[in-house]
Amino acid sequence: MNQQIDPEQHWYEKVYQRGVPQFTLRAVLSGMAIGALMCLSNLYVFFATGWSMGVTVTAAILLFGFFGGLRSIGLVRRPFGALENNVATTVASGAGYMTGGGNMAAFGALLMVTTIQPQTLPMIAWFAAIAALGVFVAIPIKRQLINHENLAFPTGTATAETIRTIHGVGAEGASSGPSKEARALGIAAIFAALVAALRDLQWTQAWRTLPDKVKLPFDVAGVAAEKWTLYVKSEVVLIGGGMLMSFRTVWSMLFGGLLTFGVLAPALLERGWIGAVAYKDIVAWTVWPGAAILVSAGLTSFALDWRSVLRTFSGLGGLFRRGAPKPAEDSIEAVECPPAWFPIGFALLSPVVVLLMVVLFQIPWWAGLIALPLSIVMGFVAARVTGETDVTPTKAFGPVTQLVYGVVTPGNLPGNIMSANVTGGVGLHAADLLTTLKTGWLLGGNPRAQFYAQLFGVLVGAAILVPAFHLLIEDPSMLGGEKWPAPSCVVWAGVSKMFSEGLGALQASARSAIWIGLGLGTALALAEKFAPKPLKPFVPSPSGIGLSMVIPGANSIAMFIGGALAEALRRMRPKLAGWFNTSVGSGLIAGESLMGVVAAIVKAKKWLPLD
Repeated sequence: MNQQIDPEQHWYEKVYQRGVPQFTLRAVLSGMAIGALMCLSNLYVFFATGWSMGVTVTAAILLFGFFGGLRSIGLVRRPFGALENNVATTVASGAGYMTGGGNMAAFGALLMVTTIQPQTLPMIAWFAAIAALGVFVAIPIKRQLINHENLAFPTGTATAETIRTIHGVGAEGASSGPSKEARALGIAAIFAALVAALRDLQWTQAWRTLPDKVKLPFDVAGVAAEKWTLYVKSEVVLIGGGMLMSFRTVWSMLFGGLLTFGVLAPALLERGWIGAVAYKDIVAWTVWPGAAILVSAGLTSFALDWRSVLRTFSGLGGLFRRGAPKPAEDSIEAVECPPAWFPIGFALLSPVVVLLMVVLFQIPWWAGLIALPLSIVMGFVAARVTGETDVTPTKAFGPVTQLVYGVVTPGNLPGNIMSANVTGGVGLHAADLLTTLKTGWLLGGNPRAQFYAQLFGVLVGAAILVPAFHLLIEDPSMLGGEKWPAPSCVVWAGVSKMFSEGLGALQASARSAIWIGLGLGTALALAEKFAPKPLKPFVPSPSGIGLSMVIPGANSIAMFIGGALAEALRRMRPKLAGWFNTSVGSGLIAGESLMGVVAAIVKAKKWLPLD
């Protein structure tokens, strides 16, 4: 008679690595350092493109290369193990993703549309509390989604495979030098940093600088293409970002960008619906259909995953039944996070979040309380959807919360913006921890060690995020401009204004465009789901189309270049592309974005004689 194997018992007996160093001081410190750098990098990329780039794979490669290099010159004696890398990567992920989940989208939108100027320390506490709440929300559903249902969490699985691959030799002690992935990433980062230095540090005498753009040799409606934001940027960070995206997304962005700035914008000018050929004038109108596409596509995709939602709530109900979830044997309890940690963390953090909502954003305490259960529900759903699709649907969560608060606190624009930050942030950080816990599950890591590691990461990320924002964006009026398009901030602010003030303030043409955008986003999301498999690559990505309407056309062009190069390599040399695209793309992003932060510091402090 066959007995069904309990997955937890099998994992604990056959996979879990007992006695292997994991939560070490060097793993935590190196993860904090890499996470801090990637937080700065993602901050730069976010305001330039609207995207937050992946952290875990890049961090794993950097950490292995760093310790391998130290060991090769005798500064480190014991090899940096795969499970140490897993813990360090968890720390780095917690810090690096602090830019996502609506954190910087909400903060940027707040500064764009209100006169509120919150102080640095209270905002650090705000972001830390939201992120920590998300970490605790992951506890009660980890065993259901990972241990029992074995959801894919594709990024977590890919990170586990990357760690296995790069530690395949070094972990045995035969060799621990930098891998080819680490070398490629380092070379790309140095190249990108040099390009950024030559372009952004405008020396008067020392050397000849690079131009920031290459003009295209044609006009649009009798005006130079450059004026319509159609040109080629010298920002390799955008090319690197395109290399990490799907080809469908980047060709959709190119298609949408050319239509928006080459066709739609001239028509808007001709009809007098915009006042000038300038990026801010154009995007002030196109943000409405663009945001509508993003919101409707996100909500439609969310609705199409109704089975995931139902499974989430059925699993949640099991938490309150006596004896559920029941472990296979008591021994696994020594490494799993106790279920009691969730209500304890919720009880400790909830008053902090509500207090900050009242003090910082003038949200009534009773309205602040609404955000807490809503954020937990959103966190559970975000975790399951991420586990099944690798997409955390924060774009859908924000508008849902904004709609709720538009009803209960009408006219409170700061409250409308920052309440959505709660649900988005909790959802993102719950999904982020579960993604890294999937990596640990596959490698045999200790879940408690990763829980502690994630808390270290979010604390470091919160401490860096707000000061770095003020350093990088000296004047909030720069947001939404050609230098810092900040498309997510523009969309977040637009949706908040719409829900808090109503649609009556918009001109009629923009209101019509919203309805068209809602219909188009819904249609594209349905086509993504139901189109025949051979036709799916030809269905435009609603995320790509919507985003292309709120960033300069030049950004879409640059990302397409990166995506096209990566796709060509995938077709010609698929094995090489498997590691080359990720390593080089991540290196270009890291090198230019970090040099961009350095350049901002140099210019702010006036340390060099720059123009």
